[in-house]
Amino acid sequence: MMALKSNKMYLPLFLILIYTFASSWIPAPVEGARILAVETVGGKSHWNFMSAILRALVDNGHNVTVFTPFTDGNRENYTEVSTSTETMKFLDGELEDLMDKYGDPIKIMRQVSEMSRTFCDVVYQNTKMIEVFANRRSDFDVVLIEPLFSECVSYAAVKLNLPLIYVLPIPTMGIMERGFTGHMSNPAVVANNLASFGFPKTFAQRSANIAISIYATILTKVKERILMYKEPREYDLYAPIPPSLVFVNRHFTVEPASSIPSNVVEIGGIHLKPAKKLPKDILEFIEQSPHGVVYFTFGSTVRMTSLPKHIQKAFIDALAQIPQRVLWKYEDEIENIPKNFMIKKWLPQREILLHPNVKLFISHGGLSGLYEAIDGGVPILGFPLFGDQPKNIDNIVITGMAISMDILSITKDVFLNNVLELLNNKKYMENAKTASKIFKDRPISQANLVVYWTEYVIRHKGAPHLTSHAINLSWYQYYLLDLIALILVFITVVFFVSYRIFKSISGYFSNYFRNTKSKSE
Repeated sequence: MMALKSNKMYLPLFLILIYTFASSWIPAPVEGARILAVETVGGKSHWNFMSAILRALVDNGHNVTVFTPFTDGNRENYTEVSTSTETMKFLDGELEDLMDKYGDPIKIMRQVSEMSRTFCDVVYQNTKMIEVFANRRSDFDVVLIEPLFSECVSYAAVKLNLPLIYVLPIPTMGIMERGFTGHMSNPAVVANNLASFGFPKTFAQRSANIAISIYATILTKVKERILMYKEPREYDLYAPIPPSLVFVNRHFTVEPASSIPSNVVEIGGIHLKPAKKLPKDILEFIEQSPHGVVYFTFGSTVRMTSLPKHIQKAFIDALAQIPQRVLWKYEDEIENIPKNFMIKKWLPQREILLHPNVKLFISHGGLSGLYEAIDGGVPILGFPLFGDQPKNIDNIVITGMAISMDILSITKDVFLNNVLELLNNKKYMENAKTASKIFKDRPISQANLVVYWTEYVIRHKGAPHLTSHAINLSWYQYYLLDLIALILVFITVVFFVSYRIFKSISGYFSNYFRNTKSKSE
């Protein structure tokens, strides 16, 4: 009895020792880190991605100060500094203007370096940012920033001597990947951001993909150097640094699986919030439709009213003929609106796409909306306009849950046929539901990934061990051009020496037989 009592007395001490030993193997969380965040691009979808990351960090007790053109208001542990200017809010306008500026990959690449430096100027000349830079002993622990096509973007981290995390709202890094990770995706497998296809499937597409990548890389480097010479800035005096980590808005339901470097973390769909209740009039409109609902929007970038009148008419005339009801995000009033239409300047997209009675989503192919449609298991009729949208839409066409169309060549009959195909052919809905299951099947939430890896970078003082040694190699070393050159030189020398030896032996025997023949005569 005494022995049993004695064992019970030592049990708490034993448990304490076990707990202490086990805890030594568990990394301590970073409490109340101070994070400096910068949104460099004036696109609402870009901000949706960044703000979702910041929300996850704030919800876990970290303090965030963010420079952004889209202010939502300060709250506990969260402070905003407005950088709103006409320059920053460039992704908002008329369809034809936006497609003219950003619809052609060649045109885009000609202006991205100058545009990127302009955005850097807006941020770094902000009076609040100047104050941050002046206080060299700032309490910030890490910098989160959306990268651009200019080296200026890492300046804040360099100036403050802080670890750098890039926040990329698109699924692939394209020509920026080499500078961020040290590696470059194989252009035979991974399509450039500005390609019109999801991945290169033919010889012509592989050739085009390589050509776009080489052209874009050389052009941006040359333009950057010219601008640094013609319009020097203070940030040009500082050598850029690679990021400790890159958060990428990618998931293999939208982007084909590919190699992932150690310092890249995929968090596609992090912007998806828990659904709220639908407004009463919209809810009744959806639920009282016996054949379901078609949801139609081109997001926050393009105003529907800017579409040419003949395109708007084709949309309206075709959708008026289907038995389904139509929810259309439209910025103005429409005369003689069809009976099956509901038009509003703003619609709660997330909640609409989660409703089981929504049968089709007509979209421009913005990544945020695609993730919402995939999460809801809704087929898509895509009208890619510019940027990465053609690539995004083509990827989901490959999954069998979408059809893609060219908006500038649309006709009522072709549009109507595609709408009916998506509504009546069950395979599109089945594939959409399959994609939804895959999208939701994750071992850990995107928000938890953001918190863990941000704390990891802070905890390990930039986590340089995550960065590949490839970042230190010059371009000719990385692509083994020096080794290939050496092999070619070696082969050339061998052939040359072999040729000279063969020529000498041939000459010797030729002379020998000639002399022998002359003696015999």
